[in-house]
Amino acid sequence: MLLRRYDCGVRPVLNWTSPTLVYIDIIIQSVLDVIWKDEFLVWDPEEFDGITEISLSSDAIWVPDVIISEFVDEGKSPVIPYVYVNSSGIVKNYKPIQVVSACDLEIYAFPFDKQNCTLTFRSWLHSVSEVDLALWRSAEVIANDTREFMNDGEWELLSIPSLYWKMNLADRDYAHIQFNLLIRRRPLLYVVSLLIPSIFLMVVDVTSFYLPPNSGTRITFKTSILLGYTVFRVNLMDEIPATAIKTPLIGVFFAVCMALLVLSLAKSIFVVKLLHHNEKEVKEMSISACLLDKYGSTEQTFTESLFTSVRTLDDLDQSGGYEFDLSPEADLLSLTEAQDGTPQLEKVLQEVVFLKLYLQEEENEGTAQADWLALCYKVDKFLFRIYLLILLIYSSTLLFLWSSWSSG
Repeated sequence: MLLRRYDCGVRPVLNWTSPTLVYIDIIIQSVLDVIWKDEFLVWDPEEFDGITEISLSSDAIWVPDVIISEFVDEGKSPVIPYVYVNSSGIVKNYKPIQVVSACDLEIYAFPFDKQNCTLTFRSWLHSVSEVDLALWRSAEVIANDTREFMNDGEWELLSIPSLYWKMNLADRDYAHIQFNLLIRRRPLLYVVSLLIPSIFLMVVDVTSFYLPPNSGTRITFKTSILLGYTVFRVNLMDEIPATAIKTPLIGVFFAVCMALLVLSLAKSIFVVKLLHHNEKEVKEMSISACLLDKYGSTEQTFTESLFTSVRTLDDLDQSGGYEFDLSPEADLLSLTEAQDGTPQLEKVLQEVVFLKLYLQEEENEGTAQADWLALCYKVDKFLFRIYLLILLIYSSTLLFLWSSWSSG
């Protein structure tokens, strides 16, 4: 009987100049309340056995064309075919909506980011003179109503501020109500799984400089750390939302840390190269090795060896080192003494001289290698200090950028 002369295609007002006021309420989980007054659905409860509220099919009555401007895809919302109507004509459409909307992401401070996603409700066809919008509850109550939000997930709902405004198109005003969903990401999972292991790897890389550069394990150890960092980079790319507008600060952190690891590995390779250069080149350039090559030839006679700057045992004892600028008189005296002696004494003298030269060469070679190793250690220590300076500058810059974002 109530719908006998009802036309669902006609806006439910008795006076066409009166707008239909549609109230909007929102509870962030899945429920959207749309409430309006239908002047054609008014009755006296006393005439109908005290019935003050009934449910009707939403297809049988007029429903406002309120949409969400940020819709980008049709969500999987359950279909609710009924609405509640009370005796004063107030229609309540408790409609759950799964919103798939566009949202501008600010991921610079990921995973400590805060997002502001907007939901704008408006009528698609009707202007303010026909359909106006208003809040069913006060803006303060809606902003602080987070009781139904699922707080056990990744996001935490901070507040839901709202704003009413009008847009003028073709000399007609259209009502808009905008809800700003302020949400904050819970960073604990990302801190535990990404940031803390990354910092630990950087600390281990710094302490690996205390490994001896000639041990051969430093490069292998640093390569393993670099591979571990590569795994963190892959995991990070799966977690960060894809955007080409801004680069998150944590992405810069991982990229620079990987560059520092590569620099650390290159430094260790350079020091090891210096050590191998010592083993090969220093020995070839040593004077003692040249003397061994000269005296080690079996075709050389003892007299020829004496003329090629070999000293006698007395000369070696007096000088204690190598002296190749011998005076002519000492050479002639040694030659005369060698010619007047017996062959047995000559051989004994030659063997003693060779033994003396060999021991002297071994001592000088060990001293040269020790000096070269000490030089490599000094180079390694100098490069380590440069690496620490670069790491300190990088950490200070990162903290400055973070403090600038926090204060802003």
